[in-house]
Amino acid sequence: MNALATWKTLVVAAGLLATSVSGAAQQPSKEFDAVDGPNVRVMRHDDGARTLFTRTPDNRTLTKKKFSANGVLMMVTVYRMDANGNPIGCRISDGQGNLLFKVSYGYRKSDGQLVEERMFDARVVRRDPNTGKEMPVQRICYVYDPQGNRSAPIVYNLLPGKTFEEVFGVKSSALETNPFSENPGPANPNARPLGR
Repeated sequence: MNALATWKTLVVAAGLLATSVSGAAQQPSKEFDAVDGPNVRVMRHDDGARTLFTRTPDNRTLTKKKFSANGVLMMVTVYRMDANGNPIGCRISDGQGNLLFKVSYGYRKSDGQLVEERMFDARVVRRDPNTGKEMPVQRICYVYDPQGNRSAPIVYNLLPGKTFEEVFGVKSSALETNPFSENPGPANPNARPLGR
């Protein structure tokens, strides 16, 4: 991101913080508002929280910052995108910058549909004793009906404990929509599952 875009992003973030702290009454909305032309979007949530999306000019990196209603940075997710704007991986950090999880996304080769997310704990590497490969702590799979509609997430927790939704408050880390997409592009015919 160039210096001007970085500066504008900081100004937007400061504005979000100032608005939230001052308690200025605004009508919450779930619509994206253009802030800095093509590279910044803000999503306002019903509870007063905000999500700030920024992307690099080459569209290969998308950063999502979630702020609480009082302007505290809660979570940062940095997505790596393919040439078609599909996420191929992401890194999830808490508001203090501590890396929590790494996620890889796998796509069906025939039509580029998202079929799997693999979430790895960045704090504790778990290895398969048989293969030595890093093991995900959670897998999220999707199936599609003949019309191409995606199923609800099928979640496999590979360790005992809380569910993904209990931890994150959402059913998946996948981007439901790309906030910068003007037209949904064609499916990626070269997409393939990511291996670890």
